[in-house]
Amino acid sequence: MKLGFNSLQRDLLKRHVGPFIFCFVTIMFLLLMQFLIQFIEHLVGKDIPFLVILELIATNLAYMVTLATPMAVLAASLMAYGRFAENHELTAVKAAGIHPLKVIKPVFIVAIGLTGFLAWFSDSVLPDANYKARALFMDIRMKQPGFDLQDGTFYDGIDGYTFLVESIDQRSDSLYNVTLFQESNDNRERAVIKASKGHLETDEQLMMIRLHLMDGNIIRYLQESRSDPTLMEESSFTDYHIRFDMSDLAFSRTNPDQRRRDGRTMSSREMLARVDTIRDDKQKERDKHYQNSNIKFFTTDTTGAHEQLVTVAYANPERTGTTSGSSREGETYFETQESKFHALNLLSSLNEQRDIGEQANSGMRSSRSQVDNLHSNLKWRTENVASFLVEIHKKISIPVACIIFLLIGAPLGMLTQKGNIGINALISTLLFTFYWISIIQGEKLAERLYISPFMGMWFANIVLLIVGLYLILKISREYDIFRIGSK
Repeated sequence: MKLGFNSLQRDLLKRHVGPFIFCFVTIMFLLLMQFLIQFIEHLVGKDIPFLVILELIATNLAYMVTLATPMAVLAASLMAYGRFAENHELTAVKAAGIHPLKVIKPVFIVAIGLTGFLAWFSDSVLPDANYKARALFMDIRMKQPGFDLQDGTFYDGIDGYTFLVESIDQRSDSLYNVTLFQESNDNRERAVIKASKGHLETDEQLMMIRLHLMDGNIIRYLQESRSDPTLMEESSFTDYHIRFDMSDLAFSRTNPDQRRRDGRTMSSREMLARVDTIRDDKQKERDKHYQNSNIKFFTTDTTGAHEQLVTVAYANPERTGTTSGSSREGETYFETQESKFHALNLLSSLNEQRDIGEQANSGMRSSRSQVDNLHSNLKWRTENVASFLVEIHKKISIPVACIIFLLIGAPLGMLTQKGNIGINALISTLLFTFYWISIIQGEKLAERLYISPFMGMWFANIVLLIVGLYLILKISREYDIFRIGSK
């Protein structure tokens, strides 16, 4: 009996292979199509080498693997265990006194191994792949489009020149009523070149375009001088030639090592080191602010009343009354105003009160500005820390979803007793849609500091784990087994 049960476990493992591969390839294809549709406008019409496009696709396949694997586990477990229950094998197993969890155990072990592999892949392979993909995509975006003149449309695809052509004969590449705006540089002045007719010749080997213009004139804006800032020179021509370098239009690769890395292009160890550095910087910035702060507590001590006042008065002194009097011979006349600030009442003249009040206002405005700057800097650094922690948790939470989806898919497949791909694809899509929306929204909320990075990346896993454990309890109690839908 034990030998037969072991054969059944091996058979269940084999039943997962086909659905897993099929679902994995299908999901990868759908993600690839989504990628191509999203970025097709950046790839078409720029004469990008085909091998470069293949490299861009290959480097982007890495993140697709991390998404497709958990979903393929869910779909495969639903199909395999749904067929297992549909063929009444589950009933036979339970009749033999074998606990349903034992038929899940071998696949569960494989899911743990797949989780470990995907965690390693997400931390070691995916960051470099994302880094190369981003650098390559930036090179493609920076690539200028080909030399494509159109009737009545400004074209500035060549650095330093702007073209305007009234009409173009596509059969002979003849141009009519050509206007060429030439920008100034170290070797030439700013100029406007007009011609009644022109012709284009392309030399692919030399990467050059020759423009032949006929019957026109050139207006050059000579170097500006104080005496005549609008000095211009006009000349006519019957035949004029200009050469343009096409190398600027060709695709070129930059050194990807020159680009900075962010959370998605770094390993967990690198991000943890960056987090420690940012936290140290935050503490240093706090200490520096407190050391440079002049804020002191207000006391009724008359010593240093000027200094105290600068730090306590937020607004102009409140004047509730005026006292004045004339002095006897040899005495000074004083006029002061009663204030709610005790330090102001210790001063001997109205002008001195006003000066100190203005100094106090200025000092407090400066202090508040420093505090606001400190708050902004600390918040920015805190958001950076949250962003890194989100990526670290994501590298673990998505691989762990392989185990959680198995804990949902296996019992749910037994309960539905459906092994066909239709209903299982629908269930997989609904569950993974919930999971992925939760991941995306959790990432946004965590980076904006509304929730913790842990909760943002693990909320969906926790919810689905609770659902999976509930379903496991359902199939573990014989009297609670039910069917979803009719056969």
